[in-house]
Amino acid sequence: MAAVVTVGALGLMLTGCGERAPASAQAAEQQENKVPPYADTKQLPEQLAADGTTIVVGDPAAPTKARVYEDPRCPVVEEFESLGGASVLQEMTVDRKTRTEYTFASFRDDRLGGDGSKRAVNALRAALEAGKFVEYHEVLFQNQIEVESSGGFTTSTLLELADEVSGLRSDSFDQAVKTMKHENFVKASQEAYDRANGDEPLGPGTPTVVINDKQVPEEISGLLFEKDLFEELLTSAHRSPGWWKAYQPT
Repeated sequence: MAAVVTVGALGLMLTGCGERAPASAQAAEQQENKVPPYADTKQLPEQLAADGTTIVVGDPAAPTKARVYEDPRCPVVEEFESLGGASVLQEMTVDRKTRTEYTFASFRDDRLGGDGSKRAVNALRAALEAGKFVEYHEVLFQNQIEVESSGGFTTSTLLELADEVSGLRSDSFDQAVKTMKHENFVKASQEAYDRANGDEPLGPGTPTVVINDKQVPEEISGLLFEKDLFEELLTSAHRSPGWWKAYQPT
């Protein structure tokens, strides 16, 4: 995605799809309400999916699935992470309403030069191995703008940022970052991103969000950057399998 587009500029409105959640979805929600939310983001389970490229955060049984495509060096991803959309997704993951799946790209290195995206993705995989992915992911994007303006995601910078996550630094983590231990993961993740558009030669752009296997259309991508509107979108998806029908051009 090249730029943030507001919903107002697109002339879109939430009309409501008029669907009732099927009985199975209602039962799932009733069951879900019996399970207490996680205490905070530090309690969120995180694991590598069987495909070897997807990092899954949250309750595997959560009724809504949101897949996020990100490149650590992408400035628009930083906007998504800082302007509220990502915080809504995080809140709903803590509440067990959503599980979040990440696929990481590193194409920005080819466009800008250097290998900062690849090194950052490798470090994120190392943080997952240490059980600290969620916290480290947050730290990287909190510092992305400053890092990009002062040398990028180098080995030394990634290790310095890891100091901000309690318990992350260790000999094994440091070695994984220094030696690009997860280089195969980085490559496979980029390939998974490239395949996300099916027969199209390039990936879907970053950030892209896919909710319950339905990609948020480009025409309403501005919702990703509007906290209240993105919350409405996720809530619609949580309650109805036909959530995208609620968004129609005026």
